[in-house]
Amino acid sequence: MRQRLPVWLKRSLPEGSTLKTHGILRQHQLTTICESAKCPNRSECYSRNTATFLLLGEVCTRSCSFCSVPPGKPKPLDENEPVRVAQAAKELGLNHVVVTSVNRDDLENGGSHIFAGTISEIRKQIPKAAIEVLTPDFCGNWDAVLDVVRAKPDVFNHNMETVKRLYPRVRPRAIYERSLELLARVKAFDSGMTTKSGFMLGVGETDEEVTQLLRDLREVNCDIVTVGQYLQPLERKMDIIDFVSPEKFEEVGFAAKAMGFREAYVGPFVRSSYHAGEVYERSHS
Repeated sequence: MRQRLPVWLKRSLPEGSTLKTHGILRQHQLTTICESAKCPNRSECYSRNTATFLLLGEVCTRSCSFCSVPPGKPKPLDENEPVRVAQAAKELGLNHVVVTSVNRDDLENGGSHIFAGTISEIRKQIPKAAIEVLTPDFCGNWDAVLDVVRAKPDVFNHNMETVKRLYPRVRPRAIYERSLELLARVKAFDSGMTTKSGFMLGVGETDEEVTQLLRDLREVNCDIVTVGQYLQPLERKMDIIDFVSPEKFEEVGFAAKAMGFREAYVGPFVRSSYHAGEVYERSHS
């Protein structure tokens, strides 16, 4: 049964229309993580003509306990997807484009060439736009990671999602150390590339474990961290253990900045790509 939300997690619907964004996405036959993951910020972002594009199909080869993206056997890749994403981003008027994907463990390179191709197409159609990728772990295929790095995104994001102890429950097919190594590899491949990661609170973590996760991210020179409240997207997904107060989020943000993150975007509604452009600009100011 869904838990009742505390007052700080209740919000009004945005005043702006989402029709333009929906129309452009339908026209180009594109999917967003905003819809697939049932993001609580979807209406706000769509009303601002902003969306995070979901590459590599709509079906994920993993089934994480927190995520509502449908698991199963994916369809073959659409090699024209990068062109359509770039066209849609241009029509939406985006100056900061965020692309993510499902996991494609069925592919040797995890679909990294689609990420690289999308970056290239966006550069062609919107030369001045900043590009942020939020990738899976590619099963530790560092050549696949290098493919994406060589395409020169402005931000390379890979989410830790939760603390180490909770990986078997939250991310059963992921490996904590592998995700950290991915972020380290990005910096090794291109020391000037901005790296970013995010995780959830409210899934049973302790304060000490959160502090350790932040330290681990700084040890691999992660530049930006985002931290938000886990909200159960479907009744069959894992329960919320705690509703974390805004004051606790503020404490986590202060701790992250004290550790040396260039930017820490922390709060109940924060998600990886929420206000991504503004977060990137602040990290470079």
